[in-house]
Amino acid sequence: MNPSIGSSAAKRNMPIHERRENGSDLVTRREILAWCFFDFANSSFAILILTLGYSVYFVQVVAAKSDYNPEQLWSWGYACSMFMVALCAPILGATADATATKKRWLALCTALCIVSTASLFFVVPGDIWFGLVVFGLANIGFDLGFMLYSAFLVEISTRSNMGRISGYGWAFGYLGGLLSLALAYPLLKGGLGTENLVNYRLSFVLTALFFVIASLPTFLYLKERAIPTPLVAERSVWSIGFQRLRRTYGEITRFKELFKYLIAYLIYTDGINTVILFAGIFASRVLEFTPSELIVYFLIVQISAGVGAYVFGGIVDRFGPRQTIMATLIIWVGISVGAYFVQTTAQFYVLGLIAGAALGSNQSASRTLIGYFTPRDKVGEFFGFFSVSGKFAAMIGPLIYGQITAVVGSQRPAALAMAGFFLTGLAILWTVREQDGIHAATHTSTER
Repeated sequence: MNPSIGSSAAKRNMPIHERRENGSDLVTRREILAWCFFDFANSSFAILILTLGYSVYFVQVVAAKSDYNPEQLWSWGYACSMFMVALCAPILGATADATATKKRWLALCTALCIVSTASLFFVVPGDIWFGLVVFGLANIGFDLGFMLYSAFLVEISTRSNMGRISGYGWAFGYLGGLLSLALAYPLLKGGLGTENLVNYRLSFVLTALFFVIASLPTFLYLKERAIPTPLVAERSVWSIGFQRLRRTYGEITRFKELFKYLIAYLIYTDGINTVILFAGIFASRVLEFTPSELIVYFLIVQISAGVGAYVFGGIVDRFGPRQTIMATLIIWVGISVGAYFVQTTAQFYVLGLIAGAALGSNQSASRTLIGYFTPRDKVGEFFGFFSVSGKFAAMIGPLIYGQITAVVGSQRPAALAMAGFFLTGLAILWTVREQDGIHAATHTSTER
């Protein structure tokens, strides 16, 4: 037997965190920082394309004279792109795992997002379908890339520092959002008037450039540590993703508290993501915010979200993630009601301050509770299942928001309707027993 084959097989069968702990595959601080830089980089797309710049441009300029409601068109485009992500994610994830090519696929998905984002410059008034297709491609590349980026967390961390390193990524992401907003401000401040449209569209190119430059450390220093596994047949590359998804569903239903929490998580997260997706459109269309006011608003949200994630980390440790999430959902109900009644710029700024804090704290507590309820030997499979399920669920909220806006003719009732997502998630979360879920996760390996 070839000794190199034997050692490779032994290494492949050893969990990555154990290789990390026994010193056979050390991770440097530079590599951890390089991993965090991807969150720093892709935050430019999240804030300047999804939430603020392009979303507002599409609704107020590109689709302004359409026979369809602009908000509804935007919701359709976003929902279709998330549907494609949900279809591709399990196949891509399983293939990248089996062939140890996560970094290569991350580069390809990032390139798709960057090229498509830069191409948004060519979307002019009336280019509705072209604008939606190019945006859809960019969003597909963004979401698939984020999935692959997140998968590296297991390779660069141990069980004792995974949460802390993950937190570094979140914090760096908020910093990237702040910097990209600051850089785009000169191009956006002139508004959506005809004389400034070229500058406004240049902000999309700037977003792409920011993504390229800021992600370079990731591709230069992040290592691919996974070991490729032999494939039984050529077709297994394309079928293994859905086979694993089906197997994981069968496993996850055995964990009662985790399964209940998954349902609650998908519902309330869909509501939160919908609010974020339409926040800039709501401010510009309903409250007639100028681009400068929008940038100030999202600066407030980014800063308060970072503070919220940091402060609520201690609250999670003291009171538990379930209690913390329930508190944030009550706040999100208040935000939805407040959006229905808000009238002034100052009021919306205050609402943004509260929403940012609720966003950061909810993200931090939600990820912690998922970690509590997930068996240690099934982290990759279960988190992959959460990701794919979340992409399908993410289509519902935007479609409902867009449909209500189209029927009623106002975004205020649509914003208020999001409270239903938070209340439903809260009601289901109320039935979740945190200690039972932790017990099931920590004892499943020994029981089997």
